[in-house]
Amino acid sequence: MTKPKSDPDKIGKYSTAVPAKSRPMLRSQRILVYVNAVARCGSIRKAADSLHMASSALNRRLLDLEEEVGTSLFERLPRGVRLTAAGEIYISYVRRVLADTELVGSQIERLRGLVRGHVKVAATESVAGNLLPDAVATFQADHPGVYFNITIVAAEKLVDMVTSDTVDLILTHELYDRDDLIVLASVPQPFCAVVRKSHPLVEKNNLRLRDCLPYPVALGDETMAGRTFIDRALHKASFTLEPVLVSNSIKVMHEFARLSGGIYFQFRIGTMAANSDMVVIPLNDRVLTQGKLHLAMRRDRVLPVASAAFYEHLAGILQTI
Repeated sequence: MTKPKSDPDKIGKYSTAVPAKSRPMLRSQRILVYVNAVARCGSIRKAADSLHMASSALNRRLLDLEEEVGTSLFERLPRGVRLTAAGEIYISYVRRVLADTELVGSQIERLRGLVRGHVKVAATESVAGNLLPDAVATFQADHPGVYFNITIVAAEKLVDMVTSDTVDLILTHELYDRDDLIVLASVPQPFCAVVRKSHPLVEKNNLRLRDCLPYPVALGDETMAGRTFIDRALHKASFTLEPVLVSNSIKVMHEFARLSGGIYFQFRIGTMAANSDMVVIPLNDRVLTQGKLHLAMRRDRVLPVASAAFYEHLAGILQTI
């Protein structure tokens, strides 16, 4: 009789644990890469695909590790896995070791007089259209041995990504008062209204939110840093702003304003790639003039050589905008 195939994401705990005093030290960094991939993907099968290995083999390595550690690191769920409390502790160790390993490699490259490596950056969508691609292109022209992984993600996820060492650097408009971050560079980034050239408001040099009330408005959703600034301004205002469109995409809001004659709002840096048929008008509500763009990293992190070199390059660009 053929034994039914099992789902690696649903395989339960091991049956026995190695006594703590007899557990060997974990020496292989490959298993750390495996654990990090599973934690990142939330699925053994998806992690196995990203690692180009069989999911059954990956699951077996995880079970061996859990037996060695003496406790479950992942909770098996109907649709994937998630870290247990012990797993949360262990993944912090894993990411520190992997970051330190990358640092050692980059320091060796420095001794050889080379700038090589892999730079991981997460950023807000406002810098995706112009600033960040230009910075990467100009840096890579001088350092062709450096490769980049750029992630554009919702504002509230940026801080978690850099504090967990998932990325080296973040570009964000919101730091959420985190004392585990260090700001490497910070530049003013006021908020603006964007309208097409035929819009009635183009004659104004600046606007207040109240001026936008007669027109259809598109707002970013709650995942976007710009929405946070708008909500703060409205909290102090004596009126409400009812959007006809809410989206997590700047491109969608831009096309809405271009096609409908409406208005959307964006940090000034995000308007650099705007179509020539659109006009950018600064907003002078007090809260909306106080925006900033921050380049940040985890406090006490020593960046790999390539990431440190890119940070200096990017910080220099930020001072010119």
